[in-house]
Amino acid sequence: MALIKGVLSKVRSGLRRTRQALAAPLRSVLSGRTLDEALIREIEAALIQADVGVAATRRLVGSIREARSSGALTRGEDALEHLKAELKAMWPSADRALRLADTPPTVILVAGINGSGKTTTTAKLAAMLQAQGKSVLLGACDTFRAGAVKQLEVWAHRLTERAGAGAPAVHLVRGAEGGDPAAVAFDACDAAVSRGVDVVILDTAGRLHTQDPLMRQLAKIRDVAAKRIPGAPHEVLLVLDATSGQNALRQAAVFTDAIDVTGIILAKLDGTARGGSVVAIRQATDIPVKFIGVGETPEDLAPFDPDAFVEALFATDDADRAA
Repeated sequence: MALIKGVLSKVRSGLRRTRQALAAPLRSVLSGRTLDEALIREIEAALIQADVGVAATRRLVGSIREARSSGALTRGEDALEHLKAELKAMWPSADRALRLADTPPTVILVAGINGSGKTTTTAKLAAMLQAQGKSVLLGACDTFRAGAVKQLEVWAHRLTERAGAGAPAVHLVRGAEGGDPAAVAFDACDAAVSRGVDVVILDTAGRLHTQDPLMRQLAKIRDVAAKRIPGAPHEVLLVLDATSGQNALRQAAVFTDAIDVTGIILAKLDGTARGGSVVAIRQATDIPVKFIGVGETPEDLAPFDPDAFVEALFATDDADRAA
């Protein structure tokens, strides 16, 4: 229970800026007012401002209009609860847990554009799996950026050292600078098999989604992993930067076409007022959001739970203080 409360507290804290941009203004304009067309337009503007997206906003506002026409909604305050219920209903029941191989090692391919927070998210995934008692091997497939390899090297050492004696280590496989990223992926998978490692996480270059040759290279990494370990990659996770707003939708579409994305991690939610992009992504794609990044520490990767997310999005300041 303490762990669940801690996760919810992190999500509430991480969504503070979005909440200030969406929930706080909504409460202010809805309080004590009759639900008329002018007020509905204000609700619509607030949703767009929080990057909920045009399609999702139309769906939500259309539902409010229908409820008003039927007499189910008459007060501004009632519209807020209706909006929360509609948002929660947008996510059907789904398995958002990481897909693990029946027989180790599990291979997780992590992709995303430059600056999305991909390498840091890879380290957070490693920390989460390590805390579950699993040994992890990181494949530094971004061979064209020395900083990315160094960053992973530092994280592997830090996580292994922090866990202490007897805890699973975090290993690292790297290649020559400027070398073939797919060769690093093969070596990482090969090393995981020979060492009996539980999970391989392949951190790829921050490929610009407009450059087809780079996307083909990413597909090559996926295919090489599959040749060494049947069924790999078991997860293809796309890291999207929440601060990029609607650009994340285009990225999700292009990466999915190239490498069959199985899950999304929305990073940097704590640094933006655009947390509504989670809703826009759900409206535009059936790819499940599996995790959200709500801070900089290894523990700040939270499983995505739609109900908890919506409640955190509309939490009051009193809820924050109680947490």
